[in-house]
Amino acid sequence: MPDFRTDPMESADGKGIARRAWDAYVKKTNQLVGPALDPLLLPAAEKIGGAVAVDVFGFWLAWHLEGGFDGLRRMGLSRSAIYRRVKIFRSLTGFHPDEYSMPGVTIDLAAYRQAEPIATE
Repeated sequence: MPDFRTDPMESADGKGIARRAWDAYVKKTNQLVGPALDPLLLPAAEKIGGAVAVDVFGFWLAWHLEGGFDGLRRMGLSRSAIYRRVKIFRSLTGFHPDEYSMPGVTIDLAAYRQAEPIATE
């Protein structure tokens, strides 16, 4: 497997596609919700929120790409780790990962199963 760590990148964000979409979302959301956020809670939420969100939604994506519980077991996750993540996911979203559909995200299993990654342009 090739090691891409030494290959030059345009930036830490790649081409910045996700970053531009996120910035537009944040700008619009801050116009509507920003003033309502408690300034004392915001720093704590920002510190833990990103890590938790990446873990929870990364788990959701792996769940769907690998075929649920059995697929995650094949990947090497322990039963307890899977149950723990399902519990966290349910507590944060109110849904089991199998029942949750992430707005704006479409999973193309055929493309995922191909050997080479698909680049967005």
